[in-house]
Amino acid sequence: METIIAVNSAINGFVWGPIMLALLVGTGVYLSIRVGFIQFSKIGYWWKNTIGKIFKKTEAGEGEITPLQAVSTALASTVGTGNIAGVTGAIILGGPGAVFWMWISALFGMVTKFAEVTLAVKYRERNDKGDWCGGPMYYIKNGLGANWKWLGVIFSVFGALAAFGIGNIAQINSIASSVNSVAVAFNPAAENSAKTISLITGIVVAIFVALVLIGGVKRIGQVTEKLVPGMAAVYIICALIVVIVNAGAIPGVFASIFKGAFNPTAAVGGVVGISIKTAITKGVGRGVFSNEAGLGSAPIAHAATSEKNPVRQGLYGIFEVFMDTIVICTLTSLVVLCSGVATGNFGNKDLAGVPTAVAGFASVFGDKIGSMILAVGLLLFATSTILGWALYGVRCAEFIFGSKIIRPYEIVFCLVVIAGAVADLTLVWDISDTLNGLMAIPNLIAVLLLSPVVIKLTKEHFAGLKK
Repeated sequence: METIIAVNSAINGFVWGPIMLALLVGTGVYLSIRVGFIQFSKIGYWWKNTIGKIFKKTEAGEGEITPLQAVSTALASTVGTGNIAGVTGAIILGGPGAVFWMWISALFGMVTKFAEVTLAVKYRERNDKGDWCGGPMYYIKNGLGANWKWLGVIFSVFGALAAFGIGNIAQINSIASSVNSVAVAFNPAAENSAKTISLITGIVVAIFVALVLIGGVKRIGQVTEKLVPGMAAVYIICALIVVIVNAGAIPGVFASIFKGAFNPTAAVGGVVGISIKTAITKGVGRGVFSNEAGLGSAPIAHAATSEKNPVRQGLYGIFEVFMDTIVICTLTSLVVLCSGVATGNFGNKDLAGVPTAVAGFASVFGDKIGSMILAVGLLLFATSTILGWALYGVRCAEFIFGSKIIRPYEIVFCLVVIAGAVADLTLVWDISDTLNGLMAIPNLIAVLLLSPVVIKLTKEHFAGLKK
């Protein structure tokens, strides 16, 4: 067991370490240059063609979902515990400056995800059931050629396994923990029934997930289309209230973010000893972990869209990273920093997660309501993530074994939801975190090799608009 832990720790240190993070951001920088920094130069266009169409009624045919449902499903998987626990952990361990590096990774990650989504729609194909299937494994096989299929299989193995950890166990564990926190806040005696509460929580969530999965990709799209905007609105409003109440602290917070990005010691005090390297790796790492730009997961959902134009759907990739990191992660950061709950706690690993976020909301709403806000937020965020990753895991398994694997995989996935709610599966979580990072390697190889296709499609699209 110790050998497994040591090997996983070494691999994890690489896939979420400075070299890989530099490659992830570097890919975004390269693609941004080649497509004319469209995240900035075309901001009005992509804004108008994403959020501007949110209320426009769109029909989707058999085996496909609307563009909004596609981005909702993708956002459902990206907006999860990483937006709360991940961001808070980055700040506690990397200082306020981690937020700056999180922004940098997102600004360039917008174009990485734009490229991924564009390729997913360009090289997708229909499966035996008539559903659109796409993502890194398909743009590897159909874009790079059949000789590269092995690379797609490697990605699929990582994705199918990681779905059980990152997209399942980690999420249901967070839900169960938050539900228990609320129960204890209202009734301290509930602490003695923690296992029972967790089991009931797991069963309820598993039943809900099973009912959605029975309806296939169209049901997932219909549910996430309604769930994601609502959950984002509730969390954003509550976070804004905390920030507004602490408005006087905002100038100082932004000053600490920019100062901490290049001089962490000055921002948090020399006693803690946070280095620039730590601020960068925590900020970029948690940013990528949250918005998944470069990991190759979200394009799997986007490939099911009814949109025929790859570039037009790719714009939703830009919006997705913007909403996930620039909006939701930033608000979590401001709640933690403006409320002052992080002060004096930098470097404390025990507080690098949900407890500090709860304290931030509790500073304005009180312990009970603060716990309730985080519980509802995590319940909605994590449940939607489970749905999104169920689709990702199914598609990865299907690429390897064919359509016959779909139902067995879904059944096992739902059973793991129940087991994950009550089990202490720290090692499984750690290994899944590693598998999640490993997904980026075959994906980035494909994105970089196929970048001429993305550049060509992008230039043709915007040239056509001028004409």
